[in-house]
Amino acid sequence: MKGPTIYIRAAITMLAIAAPAHSSEIGVDVVFTDGEASIIRAYYQDQVVHRTGKRKPSKGLPPGIAKNLQQGKPLPPGIAKQALPAGLIEQLPPPRDGFERIELSGKVLLVEIATQVIHDVLDEMIIGK
Repeated sequence: MKGPTIYIRAAITMLAIAAPAHSSEIGVDVVFTDGEASIIRAYYQDQVVHRTGKRKPSKGLPPGIAKNLQQGKPLPPGIAKQALPAGLIEQLPPPRDGFERIELSGKVLLVEIATQVIHDVLDEMIIGK
């Protein structure tokens, strides 16, 4: 009766291969590369130099929420995140599969889409926010 056992083992193997693994499950440390961080810093510094109008300063986040915007923590539910500007996205390589880069409260975050866990934070990138 090896026949059914082989099929069951094959099915279990296929499920294990097909199931998406989160980066934390497979020990992958996904962070901004030095090149990405340099591009992001340069972009926002250039925006400050070339800005003609004054930008309205944002209120920022409440201190309790702001201190939780760190690596390894999930994004707070219902938080208003913004996509990076199109001009910056064009300069950056695409993010790793399953990740997105967002702006939030003067920071640029690298977030795992499936879990909403923050994998990396670039602080004080967006001057004037």
